[in-house]
Amino acid sequence: MKRKFDLPLTITLAVLALFVFIPMLSAFEFSIRTPVKGGYGWDQYLWAIREEEFFYYIIRSGWLAALTVVITLIVLVPTMTWLHLSKSTIRPFIDGVSLLPLVIPVVAFAVGAQISFPEFVQNTVLELPFLYFVLALPYAYRTLDIGLNSIPLKTLTEAARSAGANWCRTIITVIIPVIKSAVVGTVAITFALSLGEYTLTVLLHWDTYVAQENILGAIAISMMSLIIPFLVLTALTLVAPERSTQGRK
Repeated sequence: MKRKFDLPLTITLAVLALFVFIPMLSAFEFSIRTPVKGGYGWDQYLWAIREEEFFYYIIRSGWLAALTVVITLIVLVPTMTWLHLSKSTIRPFIDGVSLLPLVIPVVAFAVGAQISFPEFVQNTVLELPFLYFVLALPYAYRTLDIGLNSIPLKTLTEAARSAGANWCRTIITVIIPVIKSAVVGTVAITFALSLGEYTLTVLLHWDTYVAQENILGAIAISMMSLIIPFLVLTALTLVAPERSTQGRK
């Protein structure tokens, strides 16, 4: 049967698409301007790429984002599995706490969170992945929550435990493969947010981008920080296994 055309949903998606892409297209148009020559060109992008430290900062941002992904999965997957299995009464409280990064100002968060770290962490760039993890928490939490809600979690864990698997093996070999789409989504969102984060790094006086004395070049770098995560997100979505479909009658 053909799906019924959903006009309200189509209008909503169209408005959201305009809300997201119009600012991006405007920034892209501004970044390719050539005030000296007039017209448009790729001068600012070439300037950014030719900077001596460009690839150094790209690699640095990449491994910091990858470390954030590892921290996110190690912390959230076991924790959320326990929350779903235990039916704990504190789950509504944790749901609320996971939303706090959306309402706490970045300035207050950066300064307050950094002071709470041990001194040996405050003095290294390794503090950034932990802060990125907190910023990505609202999105990663709900992505995994949807994945865990969509499977018979209790049945799967009881079957794995009865077969002799410990909790670590159950999570790695049973739960994660079943919610692979949710895990891939979490990885993509966390990586993209961490790779494109700029305000937090500036507040904490860490450099993860080329020096931005050139305003058009800065916009070009910002566009690349959006495009690269988008390409990563698209690639992960394409390689993610499709959900198994029900057999036809």
